[in-house]
Amino acid sequence: MERLDKRVAGSLTRFYVVALCVVAMLTISGLFLIRRTISNLNHDSRVVNVAGRQRMLSQRLTKLAILKLEGREHRDSVSFSSLLQLWKGSNESLAHRRLPVGSDFVTWKSPPLDTMFRDLAPVFDRIYQNFLLINADTVSLGDKQNALSEILANEPLFLAKMDKIVFQFDKESFERLENLERIEWILDLMTILVLIAEGLLIFRPVVNTTRRVVRMLTESEDALQLSNQMLKEANYQLLEAQKELLRVEEEKYQLQLAEDRVRAGALIEGQEEERKRFALELHDGIGQMLTGLKLHAEKLKVVQFHDEKHRRRFEQLVQLIQDTIQTTRQVSFNLMPSVLSDFGLASALRLLGEQTADSSGINIEFEGDSSQRIEMSRPMEIGLYRIAQEALNNAVKHANADMIKIKLEQNKNRIVLEISDDGKGFLISNLKSEEGFSLNRNGMENIRTRSQLLNGKMEIVSKVDSGTKLSITVNL
Repeated sequence: MERLDKRVAGSLTRFYVVALCVVAMLTISGLFLIRRTISNLNHDSRVVNVAGRQRMLSQRLTKLAILKLEGREHRDSVSFSSLLQLWKGSNESLAHRRLPVGSDFVTWKSPPLDTMFRDLAPVFDRIYQNFLLINADTVSLGDKQNALSEILANEPLFLAKMDKIVFQFDKESFERLENLERIEWILDLMTILVLIAEGLLIFRPVVNTTRRVVRMLTESEDALQLSNQMLKEANYQLLEAQKELLRVEEEKYQLQLAEDRVRAGALIEGQEEERKRFALELHDGIGQMLTGLKLHAEKLKVVQFHDEKHRRRFEQLVQLIQDTIQTTRQVSFNLMPSVLSDFGLASALRLLGEQTADSSGINIEFEGDSSQRIEMSRPMEIGLYRIAQEALNNAVKHANADMIKIKLEQNKNRIVLEISDDGKGFLISNLKSEEGFSLNRNGMENIRTRSQLLNGKMEIVSKVDSGTKLSITVNL
């Protein structure tokens, strides 16, 4: 079923279009009639002027004929023949209802004027023929005198008939003007009636409908505002609930992070304690046993071996014992360097760089003051050392660097540890991708975890073929 609003809108639109079309047609018709009448009036004035000129030309020709017969001089520059031809041509145009105006012709329909021109034709012909006799050189003076007398006798009749023709032209023009005025009044009255009908049948229903729609919209707006207010209150309550939920989730998340940190801290602390215990076991247990074994082996050097092969094997055994002792000391140092607890972090980092340089062949420099120990907590000291150890190990394994630099400085209440290299570098985005560098494989997760446990800030700067720099900032 068609909706009511569409049906009403369609009906009103049709009425409105029809009313506008009627008004437009009436207006256009009035303009057309006015334009046409004005054009006719212009043509009528042209015809009246030509008709009036005919009277003037006949009088002028008569005057010239009299002067010509009497042989008097005159100042009229126009020739008699040209005036006569103009008078004849204008009369023929008026009689045949085809008057040239510019490049066009003016025509009209008037039976009274046709009758008048038929009555005028014999008089015009008699005068014209006599003018021709006067203008002819072969005619005698007596004949010309008789022709002039004939002209003077017929001229008053010609002028009287031309006056009637001019008055008839003017009368018909005035009648057309009055007719136009009547038609204009009729069109104006019809336009007013159409506008009144439009106001009653279209405008008034539209106003009533608009008033009703506005009232309904106002009521709907009030209801909508009330609903919006209720919805706003409900949204506010929902937002409060969401904020509370987010706060609970945030507390839960922070609690979980704290638990993870405590767990990671406990795990790392347990690892460090286990490393310390294992380092002591290696140093005091296996290390001492290997040292004793080395002393007993060196005492056997005084024994003379009869077989040269046995002597070389014994020397290889002594060297193997020495290498085993050195490796045990290195493992013990890596697990828990005694220089860290005895002389502090700077000395431990310097020694770590020297040992790594000896074992890897890479130039490693330490920048820092190792003569003065930086006062910090034991867990912080161990954590920074492990971070440097892990970062240095990554640089040696993956960077393909020629130069590695370890920098430790104290800036007021902050400790800044930097490990930089001139290696091949990598894209930071690859740290989180499955391909390329992996967090666990490169030890970056351990570094991140230790820096978080120390409440420190970790920053990695790296570009391909431009090296890598790891910076750890910890507040004392």
